[in-house]
Amino acid sequence: MTTVSPDTGVGPLLRGWRELRRISQLDLALRADSSARHISFIETGRSRPSEEMILRLAEHLDIPVRERNALLVVAGYAPRYPQTPLDDPAMASVREGLDRLLAGYEPYPALVVDGTYDVVAANRGIALLMEGIPEELLVPPLNAMRITLHPAGLAPRILNLPEWRADLLAQMERQIALVRSPELRTLYEEVAAYPVRDRGAGTGDGARDGDGVGAGTDAEVGGRGRERTPSFALPLVIEHGGRVLSFIASIATFNTPMDVTVAELAIETFLPADRETSAYLRERLA
Repeated sequence: MTTVSPDTGVGPLLRGWRELRRISQLDLALRADSSARHISFIETGRSRPSEEMILRLAEHLDIPVRERNALLVVAGYAPRYPQTPLDDPAMASVREGLDRLLAGYEPYPALVVDGTYDVVAANRGIALLMEGIPEELLVPPLNAMRITLHPAGLAPRILNLPEWRADLLAQMERQIALVRSPELRTLYEEVAAYPVRDRGAGTGDGARDGDGVGAGTDAEVGGRGRERTPSFALPLVIEHGGRVLSFIASIATFNTPMDVTVAELAIETFLPADRETSAYLRERLA
């Protein structure tokens, strides 16, 4: 849940978002069909913006819908965007659509997480990767960051853990800068403090572990003659059942959401980065 200091007015909050987006008052005024003078008056508290003006500015500043509600409340208006639980009957079409999408992506792994990385849906590909994880980490609600980075979770199996961990933490830092969520901050502090097992891998170009597996390197574990991992994106290189699997991850969100719950859902898919990974998944989940 977003928390806002009662001493913070809507003007300073809007100014903070404008500066974060690196947009001048004049540019914002032109986009919002207003004037730089009016924008200045709003930011300094000399003018109280209407509800419509707040929403218009929020749209052009690409402010998350949860934070738009916070701006409205601080300005003395009612929240505009509902937050409907995903298990509400009104969300049945969303749940069904997500289930079809995840099933259609099999045998490749895919999952859906909420704004604090709790897993709300996952397919059999994800279940396959989580084989062997201790039961205490699988108690609902499952948390994708905790399962991935915990020393008893997937972390010991990730062969390029330093790079993958740094990328996940940077992703969380960017989200924290946009959504002032105490829950997300607490999760970040927890997973960032997890100890990292030294596999002899450094950071930077061509980081390798003791088996010679890393971003952009030839994987020798699990068989000779393996394809070279693509260098166009950081792969997730993970050991599973004596095999080395390599994935390229992508994240998708809903376009123009009108509900806080839907706005914070993210669909993460893992595309096999080589033929060996694809063949293994098809064989296991045929």
